[in-house]
Amino acid sequence: MNDIVVFGHPSLTSKSENIINIDDYVVNLSKKMIDIMYAAPGVGLAAPQIGINKNIFVFDAGDGPKVAINPKLVKTEGSIVFMEGCLSLPGYYWDIERHEYAKIQCLNENGDETIYEGDELMGRVLQHELDHLKGKLLLKSMTRKQRKEALKEISIKGFPGDKI
Repeated sequence: MNDIVVFGHPSLTSKSENIINIDDYVVNLSKKMIDIMYAAPGVGLAAPQIGINKNIFVFDAGDGPKVAINPKLVKTEGSIVFMEGCLSLPGYYWDIERHEYAKIQCLNENGDETIYEGDELMGRVLQHELDHLKGKLLLKSMTRKQRKEALKEISIKGFPGDKI
């Protein structure tokens, strides 16, 4: 099973490629990603977070696991600041400003056109995971001052489980 990669891994800053065929590999990858997400535990996981730069993420915003393949953001509304973390920045949480509502269009694991949309947790998860597919880590959503303080804290404390 793939491990979740952390800040500093090149896949987290690389733009992902579209998935051309939804075959057994993609279906199995989505199942494996759901297992990894739940084991972490987390509410979302993008393929770059396990070192695979393909446009796929999985999430569970409270109503069961969902798969988003080749997602495109089609609508956002509002603005809200909320405490947010990332499985690739384990142990850290920051106030992040995002759109309050987000709507994406994608394919599901069966190849069906699907719309996922929502506000609060759903809207936040959709935007967060889309950022991963663009090579944008949570730190890039911060103000310059926040990012500087966050990087300083990470450099001093490291991540939970880091070997010294």
